Amino acid sequence: MVTLNINGEALPVDVDASTPLLWALRDALGMTGTKYGCGVAACGACTVHINGVPTRSCMTPISAAVGQKITTIEAIGSGRVGKAVQDAWIAQDVAQCGYCQSGQIMSATALLERNKNPSDADIDVAMAGNLCRCGTYQRIRSAIHAAAKSLA
Repeated sequence: MVTLNINGEALPVDVDASTPLLWALRDALGMTGTKYGCGVAACGACTVHINGVPTRSCMTPISAAVGQKITTIEAIGSGRVGKAVQDAWIAQDVAQCGYCQSGQIMSATALLERNKNPSDADIDVAMAGNLCRCGTYQRIRSAIHAAAKSLA
């Protein structure tokens, strides 16, 4: 049994320390907003924040998350930047199938937390690890710019 700080709450989780954080979130805690995509940290669908840094939860063992501040898609909209990103996602009609979008939103929020006015190149670098099979990359970029503008 370990206790994780998830979305500002201390939550006990009864899993082996080597269990990937993704499965603790989804299976043990019922937090299904974080998605399983590839299982090898290549697609970004499982992105969460650990201490504000976008992290692939499919490859992060619980043991590495103990004592860290974990934020998931379930809570990202409670912050000013996360809310702006979610609002821009809706306004720009970004989601097509939507499967990758929680990871995309987590990465976009982290980008805007550290860079209030990103260039297209900044966005490309920050979002490079997030794949969208539907190809909504232009709408993602547009939504990030719209969120940045709303935060200015």
